[in-house]
Amino acid sequence: MVPVQGQVYAEDRIGEVPGPPRWRRTVRTGVSVLGWLACAAGCAGVVLHYFSWPVMILTLAASFASYAMVGALVALVLFALARQWRSAATALLLSVAAMWSQLPMLWPDGSAPPGVDVAVMQSNLLFGHADADTVVKAVRDNRIEVLTLEELTPEVLERLRAAGLESELPYSFTAPASGGAGGGVFSRYPLQDGRKLDGFLMSNVRATMMHPERGPVPVFQFHPMPPNLDFDAWSSELRRIRELLDQQSGQVIVGGDFNATYDHKPFRDLLRGRYADAGELTGVGALPTWPQDQYGGPYIGIDKVLVAGGHATEVRSMIIPESDHRAVLAVLRL
Repeated sequence: MVPVQGQVYAEDRIGEVPGPPRWRRTVRTGVSVLGWLACAAGCAGVVLHYFSWPVMILTLAASFASYAMVGALVALVLFALARQWRSAATALLLSVAAMWSQLPMLWPDGSAPPGVDVAVMQSNLLFGHADADTVVKAVRDNRIEVLTLEELTPEVLERLRAAGLESELPYSFTAPASGGAGGGVFSRYPLQDGRKLDGFLMSNVRATMMHPERGPVPVFQFHPMPPNLDFDAWSSELRRIRELLDQQSGQVIVGGDFNATYDHKPFRDLLRGRYADAGELTGVGALPTWPQDQYGGPYIGIDKVLVAGGHATEVRSMIIPESDHRAVLAVLRL
């Protein structure tokens, strides 16, 4: 039997598997490429988080590691849409590593045990330009008992006093200086043994608060150099902070602009052992505080309240006009 021209028998089609349309293959390839780019960003974020980098540019990049980690989740979704299951498995493992790195900041550390609550506020005053009235009002409205300040100039110190800070916090130890070098501790209760700490380019101070119920409680105000201005100083000063904190026993209150985020290993080293971040204890996360004066900001959390021998029941941030940092307010339970 001779087939008619153009006639196709059924047996001639056996084994043929029609492929997807060309446009669908193109879309799937594009989604795959985007997935691997997102995966690379997520991998970079995880690596930047877990390791300490002796290079300034990588240290600065680590400030935004948690944002890069989002790429792992994006990659997981894209690979799933493209039905590339092996690639999706890789993105899933990377997503688990990313989430594990942030879990301590997002998982509350249980309920605080009974104790005495102490309201603490930490604020960077931007070369003394911050609005003093707002700072004092925040102290008054939130019944702050301990205040730590950075970039405390002689001029803003006078404005704070004129706004009534001493009526709320009558005791203080300060080391004011021009520019961003000044610092100080203010307290509702008497302070003893105030001193400026050695080993820092800017003013970092310590004083012992005599709490009526808890007795002597050391209070630290820290402000290491920004890594983009002096990387070696930033590295050595964070190590110096660790040394000073390790020397303390009992209950300790720490406030400061650390110029470091939770994604910087040198900062996480401060939290090993007895010390904890108030944001970590309450599970509020990174609590971005800087830069407040930029569009869409703040982006990263570098202002912190730490505690040893205690817990935290509340932590939040607030805007201080004319400052590029948000203040951090925390209630510590000692």
